Amino acid sequence: MLKVGIVGVGQFGQNHARILSQSNKCEFVGLYDKNIKRAREIGENLGCRVFPDYGSILTECNAIVNVVTTISHYELAKEALEKGIHVFIEKPITSELWQAEELIKLAKDKNLKIQVGHIERFNPVVMEIEDKIKDPIFIECHRIAPFTPRGTDIPVVLELMIHDIDLILAFVKSDVKHISASGAGVMTKSIDIANARVEFENGTVANVTASRISMKRSRKLRFFQKDEYFSMDFQTKKVTHIKKSKNLYKVLPKIMMGKYEGIDIKDVVDIVEMDASKRKKDALTIELESFIHAVEADINPVVDGEAGTRALRVALEIVNKINNR
Repeated sequence: MLKVGIVGVGQFGQNHARILSQSNKCEFVGLYDKNIKRAREIGENLGCRVFPDYGSILTECNAIVNVVTTISHYELAKEALEKGIHVFIEKPITSELWQAEELIKLAKDKNLKIQVGHIERFNPVVMEIEDKIKDPIFIECHRIAPFTPRGTDIPVVLELMIHDIDLILAFVKSDVKHISASGAGVMTKSIDIANARVEFENGTVANVTASRISMKRSRKLRFFQKDEYFSMDFQTKKVTHIKKSKNLYKVLPKIMMGKYEGIDIKDVVDIVEMDASKRKKDALTIELESFIHAVEADINPVVDGEAGTRALRVALEIVNKINNR
């Protein structure tokens, strides 16, 4: 059974640790955090071993889950890979492209796995419709949240928007052609709100908005494709599928003549509501189990290092466009 440890048990990392400590898919060896007091607190709550330093936990595991601040991703992942340990890295994969590329090469040379924590790939809402998205023409994303100090060490593009960037790149099978973007720093010196238009070689266009200074929290994504569209709400775990009705031809002549009386919405479109909240496992559990399975089965992770790097490349270009406006 795969021996897994975790480094970083802050607000988000503690959830990783809890899931791993309860999992029957791996042997959880314990945790390390540079905040010793925090590490001992979480270790006591979970009843697991707390390691005194990063080097010592690496001697006990075959895979490490890295949930530290972005600026530390490269250094800690590199050390683990050099010691022959598979790595799960929270998103974004690294701060700089060259760092991501170096980690990918190192993992390839040592036949190791890298999985990047783009958790939305495993969101029940996405899994509900992933086989139904074929050739999207237009994509619209909104990911907004109230301000909190957590994550402000990086621009909102790398903190929040990168989730949607990864999803878009996963569904659009085409190279990026052009990016335009705007944004501003409001609460911090970095970018707190951003909007980007991403155009692809195949003609698909994605409009992406992210904010960490909103009065409310909202995460929605819409895929528009020929004769239908999917509206996904990540918070409610609901999907609305709207498709051109098979009976449209019966009322189309009246519509073209401007005669709308007696026409019901059901004559024009079929609306199907899907509830993904009934799925038994949460996204983080599925994500971590997917990583463990990829290592044990020696298969490519769902979100491998290359996928994480593609998302980072687009995100950094958006940041650069905003900074140079």
